[in-house]
Amino acid sequence: MRRSVVILTILLFTCLANAQNEALARQYFDDGKFEKAVSLFEKLYKANSGSFTYFKALVECYQQLERFEDSQSLLESQLNQGRFSAALWVEIGYNYQLKGDETRARENYDKAIKSISENVTNAYGIGNAFRSHTLLDYAIETYKKAMEINPDLNFNYNLALIYGELNAIEQMFETYLNLLAFDEKFKPRVLNSLGNFITDDVNAENNQLLRKQLLRRSQTDQNVLWNELLSWFFVQQQLYGSAFIQEKSIYKKSDKQTLGRIVNLGRSAYEASDLEAARQIFSYVVENSPFQEVTLEAELYIINIDLENHTDKDNKKINERFLSLLEQFGKTKQTIQLQLAYGKFLAFEMGKPVEAQKFLNEMLQLPLNNFEEAKIKMLLGDILVYHEQFNRALILYSQVQRKVKNDVMAQDARFKVAQASFYKGDFKWAESQLKVLKSSTSQLIANDALQLKLLISDNSLEDSTQTALKIYAKADLLAYQNKNKEAISLLDEILQNHKGESIEDEALLKQAKLLEKMNEPDKARLNYTKIIEFFPDDILMDDALFGLANLYYDQGLEEKAKPYFEQLVLEHPDSIFFVQARNAYRKIRGDVVN
Repeated sequence: MRRSVVILTILLFTCLANAQNEALARQYFDDGKFEKAVSLFEKLYKANSGSFTYFKALVECYQQLERFEDSQSLLESQLNQGRFSAALWVEIGYNYQLKGDETRARENYDKAIKSISENVTNAYGIGNAFRSHTLLDYAIETYKKAMEINPDLNFNYNLALIYGELNAIEQMFETYLNLLAFDEKFKPRVLNSLGNFITDDVNAENNQLLRKQLLRRSQTDQNVLWNELLSWFFVQQQLYGSAFIQEKSIYKKSDKQTLGRIVNLGRSAYEASDLEAARQIFSYVVENSPFQEVTLEAELYIINIDLENHTDKDNKKINERFLSLLEQFGKTKQTIQLQLAYGKFLAFEMGKPVEAQKFLNEMLQLPLNNFEEAKIKMLLGDILVYHEQFNRALILYSQVQRKVKNDVMAQDARFKVAQASFYKGDFKWAESQLKVLKSSTSQLIANDALQLKLLISDNSLEDSTQTALKIYAKADLLAYQNKNKEAISLLDEILQNHKGESIEDEALLKQAKLLEKMNEPDKARLNYTKIIEFFPDDILMDDALFGLANLYYDQGLEEKAKPYFEQLVLEHPDSIFFVQARNAYRKIRGDVVN
């Protein structure tokens, strides 16, 4: 018993010593101290001659020290003993190559590749060995030969990666597509890889190459896979109309099982502001969906598209469409989204707040859950604020908070309480609500809350009468009511009569955003520039940089936008605009952005 304990103790200490020596040897190797590393690896290999890890490390040490005869001797000793794998021919050949003997290097590489004919599974180790030494042409030869011998083997992914390293883009695309033709389970991985080589520039060479290959395959092979890839490709280019053509083909080929893919495409087109494509897509959904819920969603998207660029003359037609849908589908629990949309339309577009409130209050009689009731009351509160009935709105927002505690909607309701209080001039109560929201789980709410709180606190300390702050609050309310001209005029009053006060930059920013809405980009640009020049250390600096950069970018003046995006990225890494600015900056610079 005592003898076993002694043996186990010795083994334990030996293992610990080996582990320590290996870690130290690796550290020496990584630091380029190869003389020290080789001494330790020689000891480790001698004590563990069956270890491929120590064998490989020792060979690499000898090669780094240009002790090529020692590495040659070590490699051949393993080969003579029949140890390890056929990949040893690659290692021996590489050692000759390091010595400058290209002929003998090629002889050994050929032996490695020839061994595949005897055992095709050798291709795995041999291919990896060639790739590890960046002998990519030999790796390609290895994988191709293996697949010729056994067509059931699939090295297309390995080949595609190599072609990518060689910048042989056309061959890489073809190989990835061959991989998918062999087995579709690789689709997510392939799409991710393809995405690294294309951009949203329709005319880019890589995009044209991939488009051509996908179209050719879709024309010669009826597999729905190629339609799916073409749809994905067109979405990357933001060509939603072209993607829609492919999705219709997919829908028809799949026995019309589901419209889910087409609905998702419509949502993407709408979010990308391709309203024409979105309308075509959702109209198709309305015509073909057997499901009420899907049809209603599509109908609502179509109405929202109509509302994007509508005039008062269009309201009558849109109202009739709403009424027709309500008659068709009914005022039930299942049509809550439709009813909410109609209530919002009545209040904010038709200018009928009393009728809207009556309609929404009737909804509250339905068998609703807490979240559904909260959504209705939130909209009722918004309508009341719009028409300056602040106290009634505050009651409804407070009810929402109690209905959906711990949900983001409750935090949104609290922010609306603060905002409504701000509009009515109750700055103290607004600030108390905003203090709670600084730690909101929603970054957007937390950011808005922080900015409004700072606006109130900064300008309350400086001006005990809060004169400028009251004017700003009134302008903010006018903006909420879409009375942009009146809001801009009030902000001008602040900029003229309260110059030099801390509220000046807030007024400049608010006015700039309103000027953009009024399609006056030159005036907006001047406001953003003033903030950047005169308030460089202000919390609104990132807003101004992003606003100015976007103005230039949207006008096609990318080089003028570039320095402002760059400044935001370098100096404001915590900004909520950071990711958008970074992507835009990289795109202007010519990087591939996914």
